[in-house]
Parts: sequence; structure tokens; C-alpha cells
Amino acid sequence: MGISPHQMIKTANWLGPMLVCASLAEVKSILLFGYHGKLIKLAGGIFHTHHHIADGRLEILTAHCANLGLPTFDLQKVFNCSTAEDALQYLRELDAIKGENWVIRVYGEITKTIDQRSQNYIYTHCEKNIKVGSVMFDRQRKIIIKSENADIILG
Repeated sequence: MGISPHQMIKTANWLGPMLVCASLAEVKSILLFGYHGKLIKLAGGIFHTHHHIADGRLEILTAHCANLGLPTFDLQKVFNCSTAEDALQYLRELDAIKGENWVIRVYGEITKTIDQRSQNYIYTHCEKNIKVGSVMFDRQRKIIIKSENADIILG
């Protein structure tokens, strides 16, 4: 993606404090690049992402699917998946079978929410306005989606 290693920070489960620290260090923009099953928690306002603290991955994914009009039967399938990866695979299968675009639509809205919630989190904790973008990938490290802010940040 053309990002210098000197501009990267690997983080663990404490994404909220990392966002605040980066903002206090006068970082101009932040690109969150990560596994969809981890980053999706930010869309639900969960900024300490360890699974022992909070989960909600499937609930957040199902809520976004419902908001975009996914039929009830399919919502129940997504909600009852064992993992976020299984839910992503279900949406991919729906797209393949029905020729629809649920993965892009749903994950596009999720990344938009991640960006917005992250920016709000930063402002709430240190009154800084920082552009945040997000890129989500699957278990095979294949990019699922880049947010509009991510495209702007990447230039």
C-alpha cells in the first residue's frame, strides 16, 4: 500500500488509548489496518477490544446488515454464525448466489462507522480533530474494504 514502516505502529487490544496518544503526539491522520473481526468492535463503540472485556462482533455486523435491508432469514444466519469470519463467508456466498453486493455495502457502512466513532473517541478524550480511516482484511489477509477516509489518507 506504499506506507513507510516508520509510519506504522502495531497495537494490541488498547485501540482507544492508542488513538488518543497518537493524537496528542500531533499525528495528522490515522489509518487503522486490521482484521475485520477486531476492527468491527470499534463500530460498536468498543475501544478496548480484548474478547474478555467486550465482544459484540456478530451483533454489530447483524445491526449493519439489518440497517441496509438484509432479509430476516439471512439476518438470523449472520447473527448465529460462530465467528465474524463465518458471517463474512455467508455474506460472500449470498453475493455469489444472488448476484448482490452485501459484503461491500455492509462493510462499507461498518468502516464509515469505525472512522466516525474513532474520530469522536479522539475528540471526546483530547479535543483533537484527527482524520481516521480504516482498511479491513479477512483471515487470509485479503482486503475486504477500504473506507473513503482511508482512500483520502492513502492519497
